[in-house]
Amino acid sequence: MDAAARVLELSETIPDFPKPGILFRDLTPAFADPTTFRAVVDELAHSIDGGFDVVAGIEARGFLLASALAYSTNTHLLAIRKEGKLPGDVIREEYALEYGTAALELKPSSIPARSRVLVVDDVLATGGSCLAAARLIERAGSDIAGFGIVMALDGLGGVEALTGYELRVLLHEPTDPLA
Repeated sequence: MDAAARVLELSETIPDFPKPGILFRDLTPAFADPTTFRAVVDELAHSIDGGFDVVAGIEARGFLLASALAYSTNTHLLAIRKEGKLPGDVIREEYALEYGTAALELKPSSIPARSRVLVVDDVLATGGSCLAAARLIERAGSDIAGFGIVMALDGLGGVEALTGYELRVLLHEPTDPLA
């Protein structure tokens, strides 16, 4: 099965969400299909040279991918949360969205020291959340093994923002769904 083709077939584009002018790419219908989800996880599991010790998922849809990937590869799972969702000592990193700003957090104690971390997420737009996740992981004393992304929206700068990191993208899409 071609995972990228199935994701494209099953995903939805929702105009004006979460704000007017934004075209939101919803991949959850593709993740709901067990055959497609398995194919996506399998492709991401074998996508990073040199392997990884930890799979980090960026809240929220990255959690779906990271959980399945950590299970299938028998590796440690790390949740990178939105601001204010974690108790105790956390480190925080702000980033720009295509429609505002946000922050991510992680508990440094939740990641084994000197780990090689694969960061996964569903959609790559500007790269802001991925770069924030990388800075958090590096500040916690671990290294980025790479990024596993299901869909990159071309033209928004995300792929370029991650230059210098190993990047595996299953599917590139134009930012204009009619292109």
